[in-house]
Amino acid sequence: MRNIVIIDAPSNLGLRPPAPGTVPGCYKLAGALRENGIVRRLGALEGGVVVPPRYDRGDWQEGDGVFNAAALASYTVRLADRVERRVSAGDFTLVLGGDCSIQLGACLALRRLGRYGLVSIDASPDFRSPDNSDRIGAAGGEELALATGRGQRDLTDLEGRRPYLRDEDIRALGIRDAYADALEIRQLRALEVPVLTVSELRRSDPRGVGTASARGLENAGLDGFWVHLDADVLDPTVMPAVDSPDPDGLLPEEVTALLRPLVRSPRCVGLNVTVYDPDLDPDGTAGALLTDLVVAAFEEG
Repeated sequence: MRNIVIIDAPSNLGLRPPAPGTVPGCYKLAGALRENGIVRRLGALEGGVVVPPRYDRGDWQEGDGVFNAAALASYTVRLADRVERRVSAGDFTLVLGGDCSIQLGACLALRRLGRYGLVSIDASPDFRSPDNSDRIGAAGGEELALATGRGQRDLTDLEGRRPYLRDEDIRALGIRDAYADALEIRQLRALEVPVLTVSELRRSDPRGVGTASARGLENAGLDGFWVHLDADVLDPTVMPAVDSPDPDGLLPEEVTALLRPLVRSPRCVGLNVTVYDPDLDPDGTAGALLTDLVVAAFEEG
């Protein structure tokens, strides 16, 4: 078994403020999972912390593009440097976010190394771009579009490596059924990106979908693949501590069953965990559950 190396990426640069004068609390995610013993329980090694720039939207207004863009660009490069070193060393890299924009760091790192795929396990497609929305701003809802080269060039073409991911190398799993007819989903399907909503995933069996997705990417001529886990894929009855706790999500055992064959694939090089907000979890139960879920995914089942 490869070494698991944990990197903290406590960036909240890609989310809107939960209330005026406040900042998103997802930057505390890594600390909360560490308090629940994730390093010890996984027998993981320390990969350090990539400290983000200050959250400051300045005088940004709707229509100005992605807020915190310069800070996001610099942070993406620094996080990519850290991820690239671990992947190049043959380690399994576990990145504890942060909001979903941290995924860009992994995508840039892997683009430097070759051609990699992505399995996105998320309640929403995060494919918002100028092609389908006039409400561009929060990179945490746009990172999949940015990673595939859609959006402003200062984020999509870092180091001249646009796109970081090819459309055909993406899988989007666990999206809420309420989004099934959204323009973002219709665009993904038109691009022939495999998309499975919660009900479709259940009909197909989460473990079977995870296994099929891993095998498909293993046989796609790729150098490997990465997994993105957004805590909001879980139903808010068990995971209310996210910025968008929409109903009718997956249950913990379903997410574990989906994750396990993915992270245990020899071609999977890493996983990032995002969006859980300890500020919205005063008794810590949602954080404990998320830690248990991630640890269980690495165990034989």
